[in-house]
Parts: sequence; C-alpha cells; structure tokens
Amino acid sequence: MASIVPKSKAKGVDFCGSSYYYYIIRSDLGCYLQSSDFRKGSDLTVFNLHPSCQNGDHYLANKDGNFYIIKGKFYRRVTDLSRDDSAVVASLHPNCQGGDNYLAAYGFFYIIFKERGVYRKTSDLSLDSNAVEYKLHPNCSKGLYYWGLPDNYYFLMQDSQWGVQYYKGSNFNKDECVAVYSVHPDVVNFLPGGLSISKGPTFGRWQKIKRISNNSTTPVTWNEKVTKAVGYSKEKMIQITHNWKINASMSLDAGDLISLIMKFQFSLSAEYGGSHVNTEKECWNEVTTVEEGITFELKPGESLYLWQYQLGLSDEPVLFCRDLKINNVSDPPTEVPEQP
Repeated sequence: MASIVPKSKAKGVDFCGSSYYYYIIRSDLGCYLQSSDFRKGSDLTVFNLHPSCQNGDHYLANKDGNFYIIKGKFYRRVTDLSRDDSAVVASLHPNCQGGDNYLAAYGFFYIIFKERGVYRKTSDLSLDSNAVEYKLHPNCSKGLYYWGLPDNYYFLMQDSQWGVQYYKGSNFNKDECVAVYSVHPDVVNFLPGGLSISKGPTFGRWQKIKRISNNSTTPVTWNEKVTKAVGYSKEKMIQITHNWKINASMSLDAGDLISLIMKFQFSLSAEYGGSHVNTEKECWNEVTTVEEGITFELKPGESLYLWQYQLGLSDEPVLFCRDLKINNVSDPPTEVPEQP
C-alpha cells in the first residue's frame, strides 16, 4: 500500500487549524486548502499562498485568527496566508527551536520533539513563557502531521487496515484519544501522495504503438508518418477537483492545479505511489493527436517496434509523453526516461 508523504519529507507542507477551519498548506503548489470538516470533506476551498508565506518549515494557527510560519530560528505571524496581512516577524526562543511539529491548542503552543520523546507547552514562542515539558506517549509520536483547534489537538495517521485517518485527542502524555475519523477522499487527494491512496499508484510504461516488418528478400527504406497521442488527459483528471472551490485569489484554474498535483505524484518514489519521473518537460496541454515523420532502412526479415512512454494512475494512462523509442525486439525498452 502506498503511503502519504510525511511532513518530515515534504518541506513546505503542513496542517494547521483555527477556531472554525482546518488547513492543509502546500507550498510546493503555491496554495492551501481550507475545510470545515475533513471527515465530511465540507467547504473545501483552495486559496493562493502569498509568496512571503511560502516555504515555511512549519505552519500553525490559533483561535485568534493568527497564522505562524516558522523558518529556522524565526516565525512570521499573519492574519491571512493569501495576503500576508498584519505581518510581524520575531525570533523563536532557543527552547522553541528545532521541533518536529508545532501546533496551537488550549491557548498554548505545543512543540513536539520526536527524537527526544517529549513535547513542550508554552504560552509564547518568543519568550518561552509558562513552559513545561512532558513525555510524549509512544502512540502520539507516530503522526504524519499534527494540528490543533482551540479545545483539541489532532494528528494524521495511515495504516493498511483503515486507510488515512485523523485522531482527536486531549493529552499527548496519556494518549487520551477522544475520537478517530476517516479523511474524506476529496481531502486525501490534496495531500502529498494522496492520489495514490484514492485513485491507485502511478505507473510508467512503454506502450507499443506500431510494428514495422520487412518480409521481402531485399532491404526496404521505410519513410512514413507515425500518429501518436501527446499531452495530458485534463478533462478526465479535473473531476478530482469537482468538490473544490477555487478562490478568486488563485492564479491557477482547477485544471492547472491538478496538473501540478499530478507532476508531484509522478515524481515521488514507489513508496508513495509515484514513478520517480520528472515530467516538467512534457506537454501538459489537453491530449492531441500528432504525426511524426520517421525514416529508416529495414533489412530483409527484420522487424522494428515503436514505443511511447506513458504515465498513469492505477491502469489508466493520463500523460502521453513526446519521445518515441525504436528497437528490434518485441520487448519494451527498459530505461526510464527523465528520472530526477
């Protein structure tokens, strides 16, 4: 089973929560998703992420409507991630630096240090006021992402039996779990690696598009045009975004956004349902049929095979790559093009 990419391996990706909404930050896509309920997939809206709010190491939000973007030893506090409103930059107290996860709940900030097996609770990230450290219960150390709301904390988990879920708790020290919820597929699709969970892992394969044979006793020069599909099945994939509202602040439409998500998915390793292929140079316009002229000489009794590399989800092609390969055996080529 493919996995969601954890926060530790996805820079600029994080979860946070305020009084009424959950947020998934995707700096790699330049946007974030807002939802009032991850379980129901309610009120899913995608907003532009302001350049000054991108590429953070961590993101968190509190009940006062403030967002915190942590980079190294500093944090940036804003009231709107899409506009960078009321921005203030301050230093993190040394005791508040280097955490694996950050969140806000119960009027405090929480910093999880997984390697040390502790979490720190403080009322001020700059002053480390009213700070207390507690042991982190082992069951609370396995979260892929963490976030908080005013009266609870949450963390995302995944297992082979129940899929992608999030836990609602009240005490990291005692593993006091209030409830467990499944994450709605429309939310899973926005997570790094999520398409492999909801739609199936990606594949990359060479597809035979033509065989040419010389059955005569003399050499033959073959000079013909080969027809092939090139591009991206945008109309097919855009269905993934049907329950997402694209805010007016977004510089991308739904089709462009899902193409960015697909590029990211294809680039991932097999562990996260990807094919480890860089598709930046491929054509990401809607699929069209094109002709390519090819000339070569066939010896008597020789056969040649033309192959095109295709990428897809589950068993359905999605991206038809430009390049062709020609060989003289019926087995497809073994090399993988454009590996990062």
